[in-house]
Amino acid sequence: MMFLIAAHVTLILHIGFVCFVALGGFLAWRWRWVLFLHIPAAVWGALIEYRGWVCPLTPLENRLREAAGQAGYSGGFLEQYLLPVLYPEALSREAQIVLGTFVIIINVLAYGWLIRRSRARKNRPPAS
Repeated sequence: MMFLIAAHVTLILHIGFVCFVALGGFLAWRWRWVLFLHIPAAVWGALIEYRGWVCPLTPLENRLREAAGQAGYSGGFLEQYLLPVLYPEALSREAQIVLGTFVIIINVLAYGWLIRRSRARKNRPPAS
């Protein structure tokens, strides 16, 4: 049972990391320190997609599921609804490149807006 729980926790962390990679630049609008965590994560996420690498969380989760006696991803809410987001059946090389490009575009927009806002604040005349 512990291996199955660990596999579920790994899956949830994986989904959280994917969301952070894709949208973490928007968190930097509120908390500037996030960019020091997000930029390396976004670069890693884009590299995984562009290079066709496998995220280390994927084999970890699979090993945990095997240790729990599971053969695949059938059954249960997590497996039925969340796994297809991370592990689509027909993920092609072209789709990976599109996903990597999506990560870059979203984050360029997020950081571009952040930079514009910072410059506007800097150039604003002092309040009287």
